[in-house]
Amino acid sequence: MQVIPKIPHWRPVRHPPPLPPDGLHLWRIKAGPDGAPLAELRSLLSPRESERAARLLFDNHRERYVRAHAGLRAILSGYVGIDPQAIELRYADAGKPYLANSLRALDFNLTTTGDLALVALSSGEPIGVDCEQLRDRRSLVAIAARMFSPEEASRIAAAPEEEQSERFHVAWTGLEAEVKVDGLGLAGRKQPSAQSSIQIKHCMPAPGFIAAVARKDLPPVGNWITLELSAG
Repeated sequence: MQVIPKIPHWRPVRHPPPLPPDGLHLWRIKAGPDGAPLAELRSLLSPRESERAARLLFDNHRERYVRAHAGLRAILSGYVGIDPQAIELRYADAGKPYLANSLRALDFNLTTTGDLALVALSSGEPIGVDCEQLRDRRSLVAIAARMFSPEEASRIAAAPEEEQSERFHVAWTGLEAEVKVDGLGLAGRKQPSAQSSIQIKHCMPAPGFIAAVARKDLPPVGNWITLELSAG
């Protein structure tokens, strides 16, 4: 069983440090009730984002969405020097957002699960991130057989019952992070990837969560810069 490194510290900042071409910045956004006040965030969203939030049926889903997407805009603002609400985002066919025009050299990806959102940023290389809250799922083995390669599904099925959930979520987040690199979606994609140049590394961003980041030539997890948006 692989050892998944924990993220020991998230440094609160208002403005990001420099992002070198081979570096990786991983931000945490508190998307739950302990996050930023919603009244301060709604004005940062684009009309598309506001409409998307309004269509969510449950209050907690709507609040997480607002905090995550407004937080993303506040984070991007520190890199590109544009007011959060003025940042122009465009979307790939499968929904991955990217910065318009000359700002596209900064690649980013957002994931939200429960009350936790993560943003991974890369300079010059496409990046994907996924995070899942560990929880028991029905028919883990059946889902693995449908979503993963036969080898991966067999490893999950053969694992002791107490390890199956973690193994499943490691495989799931790895697959999701990988397909989010190119933004083309999950259709027809299974592990292991034919894109051997894409690396996938896992971490535990908080107790009970597993995250995966995918990019060409990823630095070791211990070299990632882990940040949190400061309210001050």
